[in-house]
Amino acid sequence: MITVNIDKAKAISHGLRREARSKEFAPHDEVIAKQIPGADAAAAEAARQAIREKYADVQARIDAAGDAPSLKNILVEIGAAGA
Repeated sequence: MITVNIDKAKAISHGLRREARSKEFAPHDEVIAKQIPGADAAAAEAARQAIREKYADVQARIDAAGDAPSLKNILVEIGAAGA
């Protein structure tokens, strides 16, 4: 039988969560950082806030997960690499 160290699995899951979050942030970060003319910075910031809220929920779900299959399901939902 394979035993999973749930604390280590959660740490790995959080790393994958951060990676997925960064990918979603990238296009909005570019608009904010470059102050691209014609691009709506307020809309980009609103999109960034929605992403923050989404991943805050994912973070809480990872912290509450009690087993590896639960973690795997969360990672599949967010399209995290390696899930």
